[in-house]
Amino acid sequence: MKLNQLIAALLLPCAAAAFAAPAKYVIVDHSTANLMDQATAEGIWLKSVTPATVKLFPAKAWGFLSQVEGGIDVQQKTCVITARAVVVPRKGKELMFKPAKSATTFGAASGASPEQCKALGKAKLEEAVQAVSAAMGTN
Repeated sequence: MKLNQLIAALLLPCAAAAFAAPAKYVIVDHSTANLMDQATAEGIWLKSVTPATVKLFPAKAWGFLSQVEGGIDVQQKTCVITARAVVVPRKGKELMFKPAKSATTFGAASGASPEQCKALGKAKLEEAVQAVSAAMGTN
């Protein structure tokens, strides 16, 4: 085999790996359905990912969990929300609940409609994700 062919044969697998799609973060949302959906939670998380996040917490080893709970207290007519964002280790396609970083935020709005309550949940999850990003040192 010629030297050029040998070098090409050795470099081909490396080139394929270099251009392969990067690993994607596993993002799991365990929110109350009327407050947050999986797609919105993923969008909030992915918006916070920076090159530093990828370097310090690579997608092949880490994932994200989120949870927005609460609702409207009918008697008090107040929307009460808690949002939690957690960075956890990944094992294959599964996440292990051994939090490396986490943040929880709370909010309330009197006289809120269901849509306003949902918007408050989104805002509080964004706040929690920003707090986790700061704790990770990646923002």
